[in-house]
Amino acid sequence: QVQLVESGGGLVQPGGSLRLSCVASASIFSVYDMGWYRQGPGKQRELVASITTGGSTNYADSVKGRFTISRDNAKNTMYLQMNSLKPEDTAVYYCNAAHHWIPGRNYWGQGTQVTVSS
Repeated sequence: QVQLVESGGGLVQPGGSLRLSCVASASIFSVYDMGWYRQGPGKQRELVASITTGGSTNYADSVKGRFTISRDNAKNTMYLQMNSLKPEDTAVYYCNAAHHWIPGRNYWGQGTQVTVSS
C-alpha cells in the first residue's frame, strides 16, 4: 500500500502563486507515473499535470504556461508550482500515482483545497 499526502493549499489572491507538495510513503517514482488532478465546485475531476517515470511532463491547456510539475526522488516528493492563479483554479487538488505497467494499480491522496479569491 502506498500512502500519498498533499499539502500547500490555501487562500491566494488572483495573480498570486502557490506550491503544492505530495509526499509518498515509499520510493515509487521509478515505477509510477504521477499526476495532479483537481475538482472544482460542481465540476468533474480533471487531470491538471502529469510526469512519467521517464520525466516527461504534460499539462492541461487551461494551466499550460502557468503551472509546473516536478519531483524530487530523494525526498519522495512531487510538486505543483502554480503561478498567475485565477479564480477558476479554485478546486481541491489531488495527488495521484499510477503504476507504469500494472493495470489498475492506482493511489490517491486525500486532497488539498486551493482557493483563489474574487
